[in-house]
Amino acid sequence: MAPPMPTTPPDAAPRRGVMPVTVLVLVSSAVVWGACSTQPTLSVLPSASPPAAAPTATPAPTPMPTPYFTNPPDPELVALIPTEVAGQAVTIPAITDFSVTPGDIGEVYGPIGLRFRSLQLAFVSQPRLSLYAIRMQPPFATTADLEAYLAEAGRYVGIAGLHREPWTLQQIAGHLVWVRPEDNATLTGTRVYTWATDGLVFLMIGVNETQNLAMLAGLPGEPAPTPTSLPSASGSPSAEPGASASP
Repeated sequence: MAPPMPTTPPDAAPRRGVMPVTVLVLVSSAVVWGACSTQPTLSVLPSASPPAAAPTATPAPTPMPTPYFTNPPDPELVALIPTEVAGQAVTIPAITDFSVTPGDIGEVYGPIGLRFRSLQLAFVSQPRLSLYAIRMQPPFATTADLEAYLAEAGRYVGIAGLHREPWTLQQIAGHLVWVRPEDNATLTGTRVYTWATDGLVFLMIGVNETQNLAMLAGLPGEPAPTPTSLPSASGSPSAEPGASASP
């Protein structure tokens, strides 16, 4: 039997390096896919943050006034004080003749007293009367503002004891005045008064009512409201009893 015939002509040169069609298609696809997958990706930049709000400034607290422990001359304050009451001469000493300062008596009147700026004393020897006239800086106090400090005001002028009558808000010579009557802690007839008006504060103690009322009438005062239900200086109310405060 003759050998099988070769399927390739004997003179045909062998084909090397020829890639089958199927493999060629796969390789081409991979190249195309790779080219697509290596395209640059667009990155999204973060949006700019809004500017931070400026911090709100906290207002600084208003400093408290500094008390005055010096007493400057105040001729206008001196001129307000009567030189005579009920026929008795009033002594008005020079500020160099006494050592009390606005800051000293200001301690009696709490925060109001921090604004005291000048002080003038006056007195009558017989019957005894002592007056403290004080000028303050704004804001000015009213007579009603003094209510919280009445007990200390009484102690400052020497009122102490177990028996204390309450202060009452009265009208005297058309003015509003806090009045503390006599009691077992005081000498007979002793009364204490304090009031405020137009940047002035007064504290007075006296043992003679006629003399006391004459001094009050001669000094500035806060006008009483009209009509008023406050007691009068004689202690007889014009309508109903007025306000009272503990001593």
